[in-house]
Amino acid sequence: MSAFKKSVLSNGVRVVTEQHPHSKSVSIGVWVLTGTRDEEESDVGLSHFVEHLVFKGTKTRTAYQIANSLESLGGDLNAYTTREYTNYHCLVLREDWKIGLDVLADLVCNMKISKKDFELEKKVILQEIAMSDDTPEDIIYDYFFEGVYKNHPLGRQILGKSFTIEKMTQKKVFEFYKHFYQGENLIISAAGPVDHDQFVIQCQKFFRSRRKYQAVTSRRAPRWKVYRKIIEGDMEQAHILMGLPATSFHDKYRFEAFILNSLLGGGMTSRLYQAVREKQGLAYSVFSGLNTNVDSGNLTVYAGTDTKNVKRVVNTIADEMLKIKKHGIKLSDINLFKTQVRGQLLMGSDDIENRMSSLGVNEMIFKNYRSVESVIAEIEKVSEKSMKEYIKNHYDLSKMSVVLMGPNLKQYEEWITNYNFAK
Repeated sequence: MSAFKKSVLSNGVRVVTEQHPHSKSVSIGVWVLTGTRDEEESDVGLSHFVEHLVFKGTKTRTAYQIANSLESLGGDLNAYTTREYTNYHCLVLREDWKIGLDVLADLVCNMKISKKDFELEKKVILQEIAMSDDTPEDIIYDYFFEGVYKNHPLGRQILGKSFTIEKMTQKKVFEFYKHFYQGENLIISAAGPVDHDQFVIQCQKFFRSRRKYQAVTSRRAPRWKVYRKIIEGDMEQAHILMGLPATSFHDKYRFEAFILNSLLGGGMTSRLYQAVREKQGLAYSVFSGLNTNVDSGNLTVYAGTDTKNVKRVVNTIADEMLKIKKHGIKLSDINLFKTQVRGQLLMGSDDIENRMSSLGVNEMIFKNYRSVESVIAEIEKVSEKSMKEYIKNHYDLSKMSVVLMGPNLKQYEEWITNYNFAK
C-alpha cells in the first residue's frame, strides 16, 4: 500500500502527503505556482518581494511572533523564490505539525503590513541585491541567463533590479498576492508521520479563505541565444561560466542529461574535477549543473581560477566536453554514474525535507506521484543507445555560451568571442 495520498479541496488547493511513520519530524511546504517568469517586465522582483513581505506580519501575528512561532519549538521556517514558483516551508517535531501548518497558512493567506514595514523591507531587498552584485559566484549566473534568454522572462533576475524594487508600491504587491495566492495555484505537501485525512481537515480549516482560482499562464518556451560576454571587475579571481541548452522536465532524455551532468562535473570523480583540479591544480572550485524548467533547461559549467589561467581552464573544459561529443560515453561509465545517482536518490529519500520537496515538485510538474523507486527504474533504462541519442540531439557545442568575470580579462575578448567549441 502506497504511503502517498492526494486530495483536492473544494477551492482547488491540492494536498499531497507521504507517510514516514518512524520520522521524529514533519516537513511541510506550501507551493505558489508563480515565479519570476510570470511577472511583468516592469515589475521584475515582485514574487521575491512578496516572499519577503509575508514574514513582516499577518492579521494574527507580528514579524517577531512569526519568527518565534516555530523557532521556540526547535523548528525551522523559511521560504525561497525561483523563476517558476515560490515555496514556503517548515520543519517541526511530529507533535507540532498543526502549528507548522497554521503558520504557513497564515503567511500565504493573511499578509498584513504597514507602510513603514513595506518601506523597511524594500531597503532590505535593495541590500540583498547589492550583496548579490558583490558575489561573483552568484551574479555571474544572472548575467548568463540574461544573455542566453535575452528578452525572455527566464532571463530576469529573481531578486529584481534596484530600479524596479525602488518603484514598487504596496498596492501593487497586495494585488499580486491576492491574485496569485489562491486555489489551484497552491499545493500543500507534507512528509513525515502525518495522517493524510487529519492533515486534509486542517488544510480545509486554514486555507478555506482561498477562492477557487484557475491559474492562467502565458508562459512560452525560450529561444537559446549564443552569448559570449566579458565583465571586468576588481575581484580576486576570474570566474568562468559556460553553458548550453539541455532538457526540460518533460523531455524523454531528462535522465540521460542527469547522467551526463554527473559524469561531466557532478563530484570528485567527474571528468572536469579530475582534469582541471586534480591533474593541473588550476581551480579549487569546478563543477557542472543541470538547471531544469517546465519547458526548457540548460547544462552549465562553473570554474574559478587566476586570470592568467583562464585560457588553460576554458581549453581543458572544452576538451573534456568535446571528448563526450566525439566519443560518447562508455557503458562502464554509464553504469558507474547510474549507480552513483541511484545511491544519491536512495540516501536523499531518507531526508523528509527532500521527500516533501519532491512531492511538491512532482505534483506541480507532472500532476502525479513519482516514487523514488519509479525514478530509479527510469534511470536504469538509460543505455548506450539512449545516451548516444541524447548527445546527438541535445548536446550541441555550437550553442556554447560563456561569461567571464574578473580582473584584466579584456585580453581574452576576441579569443572567447571567436572560440569554436564544436571543432
